[in-house]
Amino acid sequence: MSSRRNFWVFRSIITYCRNTISVLLSTFFIFLFNNLPSPSLLDIATMVNTEAARTAVGIIGNVISIGLFASPIPTFVKILKAKSVEDFKPDPYVATVLNCAMWCFYGLPLVHPDSFLVITINGCGLIIEIIYVTVFFLYSPWSKRRRILIALVIEIIFFACVVFVTLHFFHTTKERSTIIGTVCIVLNVLMYASPLTVMRMVIRTRSVKYMPFTLSVANFCNGVVWMIYALLKFDLFILIPNGLGTFFGLGQLILYASYYRSTQWDRRAREAELFYA
Repeated sequence: MSSRRNFWVFRSIITYCRNTISVLLSTFFIFLFNNLPSPSLLDIATMVNTEAARTAVGIIGNVISIGLFASPIPTFVKILKAKSVEDFKPDPYVATVLNCAMWCFYGLPLVHPDSFLVITINGCGLIIEIIYVTVFFLYSPWSKRRRILIALVIEIIFFACVVFVTLHFFHTTKERSTIIGTVCIVLNVLMYASPLTVMRMVIRTRSVKYMPFTLSVANFCNGVVWMIYALLKFDLFILIPNGLGTFFGLGQLILYASYYRSTQWDRRAREAELFYA
């Protein structure tokens, strides 16, 4: 009898607490509804359209970027057939591993929210570049393998230090976005040294036979698409590197138009262009 009474007392207390919480929550939401400015239908439609456009542009950017990541495949087919890396260098692929890893970290919700498409493309790029580096490692002599291992160890240590410092000493997404975004911009700027070298060679030789046209177009389109993505929901750290990419891509296309007629094409050069494309 006593236990039955205790049960009903306990149930009454639970019911009372539930009803009290319901009343408090209802009062709170009524207060918010009456005191916060309500967005107009136009504002809601604008937000929805902007997000939809940003998502669509991001998907297009993912497709173009995957094409860029896949562009060295002919090189690796040649390496696999020859079972040797010959004179090819692994440096661009090792550097891109760190670049993609940093952009993946930048896109995480705890660093920069609403950047899922940044994670998807750089996650795909990271996997592709690791495959490239693995092929280089398997078909390289020990001297090159050692350099690849040293470079990867340095990159892993650097990445781990950046992650640790960011998560333990910076506690808001704004601060974390600023730190990681700045690092990503620096890495991207360093990676643009390669196009500058090619552009200088084109000007010096007045020949575009070693600057693949399709790759230049892809670089330009990739930069434009990700610039639009960054502007739809303003992101300075995506805008700056892709603005530079657009600028250098446009510069390559201008050089191509300027020196195409003066280029002395031959079969070997044509094959080289198709091979490096």
